Amino acid sequence: MCFSLPTLDDPFNDRHGKKRKGDEPADDTPAAAAKAKDDNPKRKKDSSTKKQPPAKAAANDMRERDAARDEGSVDYDRPSKFLVVCLNAIRDAVAPEDGGGRIHGAGDWGVELWRCCSAAAPCDVVDTSGACATLEQTAWLVSTACDIVTRKERLGVFVPCPFLLYLVPSREKALQVRSICKPLKPLGIHSVSLHPGASIEHQMSGLRSCEPEFLISTPERLLELVSLKAIDVSNVSMLVVDGLKSFMDLNFSDKILSIRAAISSNPQITIFNDSYDKNAAMMVRNLVHGRITRLSINDSVTSRSAFIAQCVHSCPLEEQKTSKVKEILEKILKSHAKKTSKVLLVAASDKSAQRLSSSLKLENCTVTDDSHGNSFTICSSVGLMNVLVKDRETMAMSDIEQFETVLVVDLPPSVDEYVEILTGAARHVVGGELHSVFCNADAPIAKPLVELLANCGQEVPHFLKKLERS
Repeated sequence: MCFSLPTLDDPFNDRHGKKRKGDEPADDTPAAAAKAKDDNPKRKKDSSTKKQPPAKAAANDMRERDAARDEGSVDYDRPSKFLVVCLNAIRDAVAPEDGGGRIHGAGDWGVELWRCCSAAAPCDVVDTSGACATLEQTAWLVSTACDIVTRKERLGVFVPCPFLLYLVPSREKALQVRSICKPLKPLGIHSVSLHPGASIEHQMSGLRSCEPEFLISTPERLLELVSLKAIDVSNVSMLVVDGLKSFMDLNFSDKILSIRAAISSNPQITIFNDSYDKNAAMMVRNLVHGRITRLSINDSVTSRSAFIAQCVHSCPLEEQKTSKVKEILEKILKSHAKKTSKVLLVAASDKSAQRLSSSLKLENCTVTDDSHGNSFTICSSVGLMNVLVKDRETMAMSDIEQFETVLVVDLPPSVDEYVEILTGAARHVVGGELHSVFCNADAPIAKPLVELLANCGQEVPHFLKKLERS
């Protein structure tokens, strides 16, 4: 019979000769997570953190083992294996009948969300697919949060609780989201739902007995518990507003903003909303600050072009275009006074783009050209404008989504090409603008353009309606 001996790495022979965690292959099933042994002492989150239950300790061991293979060279370019474990756990518990097709079918959207949330400087997300998150979207979102918690713990980073605050408009929605989070408990993630219809004393008792990583709550119940000091949300790292329009219809806008103000950290924010009016846009701007990414799980032009105002300007004759472009740029300058604007001008060809660049001399403005002649800066008493001129063939070389304002000087012969510009513009801001110059020569696309504007809830100019009927 053989016995293993103590070593410098294992002086008390706790591992009984077993390999270190980094040498073990990681199993990607929840069952393996539950069976994994607690080989290493656990880090305490703080002096008040309670001892971890066996299930959570075992799950943490699995999570560390899954990540330890690449210790010292963390790869954030793609989701981890543990993220797939989380998705599979939710699939098996919530939607086993379809074999995970629905959840994994949302992979493109989910990976994009994961990138936004996991970046070194996380980016806020505004999803415009529908009124609220689908089961698949919620599964990806909570799995992403679980993956981030795991990575932070592995790196020895303190993870405050709750890490994720998921705001819902109703008790029914809270229970639905809670059911999606529940399969993550064997993997070490505890979730609690707070909503009317349950005793507040019972909920306070539950919050005292555990430190949930995920908190799902209606705004009014959360604010009540915060006022009673039963829960502290000041250090929340991820905030989800699921169904912005529903909150606004319930007159919860002030409550949502109060909760946002109670979070002293700078959380990554994800908003689900299918309303693109001025009130919704203003609410989104009040919640997020700086760069965002607009996502949509479907190919609807309406959702992919959310928060972009489309303005079609009449210019009957081709030779009048330069004057019209000057007029539009001057209006843009005035409407964005005291700030620097970035504008992309789209011409039909390189020759047209060069001619346009050389002819734009605005009154009372200083125009500075670059060495290539395809970009210039307009300086005036009201503001500053950086303009880049591109032709449609090389436009893919420019990062169109970085521009808040796009001016299509020469409309393409197909509305489909116009849609590509529309859905690609201003992906990282709330409130982009797409201007286009419509000449008599563009009459063949009048009807489909009118239909597109109407479907997107945009104002259809009178001249375009008249042209469509003729």
